Amino acid sequence: MQTFAVSPRLLGMVGFFALLLVALAFLGRVPLKYNLRNLVVRWRVTVLTALVFAVVAALLTVMMAFVNGMYRLTQGSAQPGNVIVLSDGATDELFSNLAYGDTSDLERDPPNVLRDEEGRPLASWELYIVVNQPIPESSPLHRKGHHRRFLQLRGIKDPVLSARVHGLQLHPGGSWFSRAGVRDDPDGGKDQVIEVLLGEGIARAMGTDVGKPSLAVGDTFELGPRRWVVSGILTSAGTTFDSEIWAERQLAGEKFGKELGYTTLVLRTADAEKAKETATWLTTNFKKSAVMAQTETEYYEKLNETNKQFLVVFVIVAVFMAVGGVFGVMNTMFAAISQRIKDIGVLRILGFARWQLLLSFFLETLLIALIGGLIGLAVGSLANGWSMTSIAGSGMGGGKSVVFKLTVDLNIWLGVLTFILGMGIVGGLLPALSAMRLKALESLR
Repeated sequence: MQTFAVSPRLLGMVGFFALLLVALAFLGRVPLKYNLRNLVVRWRVTVLTALVFAVVAALLTVMMAFVNGMYRLTQGSAQPGNVIVLSDGATDELFSNLAYGDTSDLERDPPNVLRDEEGRPLASWELYIVVNQPIPESSPLHRKGHHRRFLQLRGIKDPVLSARVHGLQLHPGGSWFSRAGVRDDPDGGKDQVIEVLLGEGIARAMGTDVGKPSLAVGDTFELGPRRWVVSGILTSAGTTFDSEIWAERQLAGEKFGKELGYTTLVLRTADAEKAKETATWLTTNFKKSAVMAQTETEYYEKLNETNKQFLVVFVIVAVFMAVGGVFGVMNTMFAAISQRIKDIGVLRILGFARWQLLLSFFLETLLIALIGGLIGLAVGSLANGWSMTSIAGSGMGGGKSVVFKLTVDLNIWLGVLTFILGMGIVGGLLPALSAMRLKALESLR
């Protein structure tokens, strides 16, 4: 299982803020008791200010969880030792066309390709098709206005070999589809039904059509001119294959106008270094047909282009939220200071210097920001594990419709807290400077 390390930069920034708070509070002789009492006494102002930070933190957490879930999905799909081969110039499987007669040696000629116990190359020949499926009228989705969905159909020669190449298995109770790829209709129909393997995500999505949490082995559904039966469910969670349907290549192609050729060949090598060597060899030395080979890691990194676009949009939204939040905090803190002018005068008479009052109000804002940020993070983290559907693509057309889960991790917590405390610093600085400039005697008038 792939692990995701906590960013040292984020840890450093959070550590800096923590040390700043400690240093300001305990080295500056700040009237902390007064600040804490004021937060309780003027709780309405405290709640309103904290609410600004909480809303920003919650929205930012959900947005970052979306991007994080997409990144984890594409990263989890790539096998480091795999090489993906497309036709020359193709940016996505959807646009690739490998004529088998010209490319049949692709699995035998290149170096480093592993072999199974029978001596066969670990090579998966695949046909990737996107199919438009009408949603049954009985489905809750249809009643909500969703009448069609796009399904990703992958036709393969050998399901056992392809699953081994991609590192997938079947859930207990399922079976690989037969060599013929068809069986008798379990519902007693006169025509045979096509056997398929479903990813876990698409099985759940299609299960809603028949009022079930998920389609199971033996269930049937309509797609194109034929009925299809579930032969097995792939252990595909956390990968793009979670949203795919696998069927016998010839049957899948014939039903949707792709009788000849393949779109994709995936080769298995020992490790990432061998995969890179093989991809380079295929791109430069394979002369029978022009192909483009790349490691699976590189291929799925390109699919993250869509994630980058989402991230840019989310950053822009976050900046606008931050600007609005900062002005809201400033306005609230200025109002709070205007109500506490006499308090400031008393503190000055008691011997507190101006810079100590500056730290006092500055820390008060940061404390409210921290409380609001933690509340917002807690609310936003409720989205962790929510299922979403989106597009993973290279930004040049094509792409894959994927089912994934929003993921909130420690990096998001640290990043959002840093962002919120930064808002607190900017939003609290001017009101704190305003409080510092007040003169003691004038404050008591």
